[in-house]
Amino acid sequence: MRYPAGYERLTTTTERFVALCDSSTYFYPNYKTNLTYPPMLTRNSDTFTWLDYNRHADEQSPLLVMLHGYGSNEKDLISLASYLDARLRVVSVRAPLVLAPEMYGWFPIEFTPGGITVDREAARQVAEKLVTFLEHLIEKLQPTGEKTFLMGFSQGSVMSYLTAFRNPELLHGVLALSGQLPDARPEAGTLPEALANVPFLVQHGLFDDVLPIDRGRQADAWLRDRIADLTYREYPMAHQIDQASLDFLASWLSERIDRVVS
Repeated sequence: MRYPAGYERLTTTTERFVALCDSSTYFYPNYKTNLTYPPMLTRNSDTFTWLDYNRHADEQSPLLVMLHGYGSNEKDLISLASYLDARLRVVSVRAPLVLAPEMYGWFPIEFTPGGITVDREAARQVAEKLVTFLEHLIEKLQPTGEKTFLMGFSQGSVMSYLTAFRNPELLHGVLALSGQLPDARPEAGTLPEALANVPFLVQHGLFDDVLPIDRGRQADAWLRDRIADLTYREYPMAHQIDQASLDFLASWLSERIDRVVS
């Protein structure tokens, strides 16, 4: 295949990056970027390390926070920012668990013959830390509506679910991509009432060999009776974001931004 400009081959198979600020965005496995950040992209470090893509520095904007998957980093999903609605300010957060150089996770997992096992206590703790970060971020950036959209890929989608189930009042909407529901789900009657009014988009690949398609279908079935505005889509892709899924999520997001700014 022809390698995208600005990339060099890596030996690891767990990193997934896309061309930074390139509107023709796909996931390219096994490459790292040497591209220079554009002027509207800045790096910050407090509770987490995060990238801030802000095209309208002098304006109040709707906010989208991105949470990458296991084995990736904050430079991954931010590459989609220029493809999304121009009204958005986009923040991409680096997970705290160091796995290897340039590779991070939100909480420990193990790959066993019976499937992936999760450290539930570590997941709970980092979810609490993320909620506090989001509260401070919203206070600092003062986004439109004083809430954020939350988009997670793979393990990042688990973090998005955990945040929504715990503090839906922080969110304009959730985009859960190629992920799964948390192992420990809230019991009936314990979900915050505000959760029902948070829009959800769930997307999954039919040929996903990391988190099989049944994980997406389980999320759809579980959310169906709990969320008023739920959209579920399947695509003929693997554990990735392809052009069709990206086109749809961009359109879905723009429709919900219209509601926020109206």
